[in-house]
Amino acid sequence: MAGTDEGAVAAADDALYVLTAVLLTPAQFPSVLGDDYPEACAALGLAPLADGYGLVLGQDGDGARWTVVTDDVSLVAVAIASWDCGMEYDLSPDERSVVAALPGWPLAVAVAAPHVPPPHDPGPEVVDGPVLCPPDTAGWGPAQRRLGADEIALQWAAWRGQIDDSQFVPSGGGSQGGPGTSDGAEAPDGSPAASDASSDEDAAQPTGGESRTRIRRVLAEARGYVDSPPPLGRVRSSFAPGDARTLRADGPGWSLVARTDDIAFVLLDEAPGEVLPVGRGPELPGLLEALDRMAVRPS
Repeated sequence: MAGTDEGAVAAADDALYVLTAVLLTPAQFPSVLGDDYPEACAALGLAPLADGYGLVLGQDGDGARWTVVTDDVSLVAVAIASWDCGMEYDLSPDERSVVAALPGWPLAVAVAAPHVPPPHDPGPEVVDGPVLCPPDTAGWGPAQRRLGADEIALQWAAWRGQIDDSQFVPSGGGSQGGPGTSDGAEAPDGSPAASDASSDEDAAQPTGGESRTRIRRVLAEARGYVDSPPPLGRVRSSFAPGDARTLRADGPGWSLVARTDDIAFVLLDEAPGEVLPVGRGPELPGLLEALDRMAVRPS
């Protein structure tokens, strides 16, 4: 297996030109593949091992796409960290750690190996089964919804800066009311915007009823995870500035992104392109704390 740093070329015909790598673990997996870790593994035909896998995506000498699956998660994690720091790292999993060599790529890769033919699927003379391909994200659906949640988690400050807390519509108290929410309308530029409560009287009115109902349903399902743990990876906790954590929870048709010390955002399959902000309110802090306690975390 050979890296492609600055056009490195492998000498052996069966060498793999490594383009990128990702982790497939309970705490960190390509969410575009599924709402939880077992679902993401199933998309690749893999058993959900407790320690997870590393996925190495590259091309062979003929330019064909291949995904090498290794159980040496630490090796892949070190490689990714090195690349993120701008350092070179020759990712070459030991053959004994290779679980499978799968034709195709499960994720979209924008780069290609130099000095070999353009990326293409291996031909039928090489494989006789299905070839991996990235999920279709051309239209709104589960994959696009999860990618949207990924983007919010990565660009939290930018998304949070577009929300004016004073615009959250107060909801009723008790378990039926839940945290204050906006109606989830979008601003003209496509960014999320809270509902326009122009006066105290307006703010007391139940605006955005449909969105509020959807948000209550999502929060109720997320609350259910605390009592009945969902499949591994449905709730994940990662680093955030200060003493906070970034929480990510997914469920059938919905994704939630939150900071434990702040608000949350909800995306729904049934609401294409909408991002619904969820105000802190009296109940959200407790829910986020409970989810954080049971969430899986990167080791």
